[in-house]
Amino acid sequence: MPMRFTLAIAFLALSVISLIPASFSAAQDGSTPVVYVIPITGTIDLGLAPFLERVIGEAEDAGAAAIILDIDTPGGRLDAVIQMKDSILGSDVPTVGFVNRTAFSAGALIALATDRIFMTNGGVMGAATPIDGSTGETSSEKTISAVRSTFRSTAEATGRDPDVAAAMVDPNVDIPGLSPAGQLLTLTTNDALRVGYAEAVASSRDDLLAQLGLSGARIVSPDMSLAERTTRFITDPLVAGLLLSVGLLLIVFDFFADGLGIAALAGLAMIAVFFWGHMVAGLAGWEDVVLVAIGLALIAIELFVIPGFGIPGLLGLVALLGGLFLAMLEGEETRSSDSIERALITVLAVVAFVVIGFILLLSFLPRRSRFGGTVLRSTVTDGPEGTYRAPVGWLKWFGGNDTMEGMLATASAPVSTTPADFTGKTGVTRTPLRPSGTAEIDGEPVDVVAEAEFIDQGAPIVVVLDQGYRRVVRRVTADS
Repeated sequence: MPMRFTLAIAFLALSVISLIPASFSAAQDGSTPVVYVIPITGTIDLGLAPFLERVIGEAEDAGAAAIILDIDTPGGRLDAVIQMKDSILGSDVPTVGFVNRTAFSAGALIALATDRIFMTNGGVMGAATPIDGSTGETSSEKTISAVRSTFRSTAEATGRDPDVAAAMVDPNVDIPGLSPAGQLLTLTTNDALRVGYAEAVASSRDDLLAQLGLSGARIVSPDMSLAERTTRFITDPLVAGLLLSVGLLLIVFDFFADGLGIAALAGLAMIAVFFWGHMVAGLAGWEDVVLVAIGLALIAIELFVIPGFGIPGLLGLVALLGGLFLAMLEGEETRSSDSIERALITVLAVVAFVVIGFILLLSFLPRRSRFGGTVLRSTVTDGPEGTYRAPVGWLKWFGGNDTMEGMLATASAPVSTTPADFTGKTGVTRTPLRPSGTAEIDGEPVDVVAEAEFIDQGAPIVVVLDQGYRRVVRRVTADS
């Protein structure tokens, strides 16, 4: 009998131990349980999504007992919160949503995705009707329907009443005794307790840990990395728009000034930073980068290789704008007519900024002596009547001359303005043609433009087209 009694007690003990949740197993083996606390505060943006995903992964690797999301937010971007919702639902570690005052809009969806919800006294959760960020008005019915379905499915996945979740998004959802039709649902702490959305009231984080049985747990509060903080900054709509606008303006300006120089490199760097931030945030992909690169390459071919503006330039412009447009679109799950319209307006605003900025630069910079050589213009000098001198500016230092003295000598030489037909005549380039510059024809300096390639200084050329105001030349080779 004693032996049987002992075996029965041992079997019962093993059965009880097997029923203890895995999340608290660390406390049973004598080690200190670990709890990760992630603050969800301020406006939810695209930089917060990769941060949350990283921390959840670290908590899983560390065998954490729980992940607490300390929520106090007015909401934010729908595409960002969809990514965060998926990360929370996919977590192998138990998740706890601590509504520490407010969980409006996107914050409500984050709370719904957690396994357990606790709220402070005076807390609120809900008011999640999507708003068009560009107009401030309620989004279209299509968008509301998509968000309503997302809230419903999230509530179903976590064992909560889906109708209550839907009423947070759509005021037409009627919840008897809680939210009549025509009124958007926002749950107070008492409301949330009554409908089973909140498990209990927690006055503080310590109180919450005590109710979870984790008072002695080691708290880990990860900070955002530099890359994640930078991503949050870059993906801000205003900052993203400025990066694109200024970057494109610098590239376009340098194209027309004198080829590719420091300004164009700075512009390319700004566009690269824009794409890096949006790729980290999960918006842009390599296909968008390739499309923009192809667009810039085609525009460069049109400017430097093929005179005029034709098919390559048009295709390049379409590819460039298309790549930027796709990079600013939300994910397919949250994409709507509102988000498409917002991305389109942003791209058009960038184009308008670049065009207006370039016009202003052309009209302003020639008056500044320091930048006089960055644009194609002429200045009257004290030379012979009917002549003018081309100014020298800092961008012309990249024109290919061996010495700065040589650049000064060639750039300040008198250039004829006398109309003459130079078609078929030969000469020698006095400056590099990239694609425009100066050549000596019949002993006269003449403004010319290369037909299909860059031509070095001192190369023999022949005029293939003379339009009076524009003379196109071609390099003379031994075979020609």
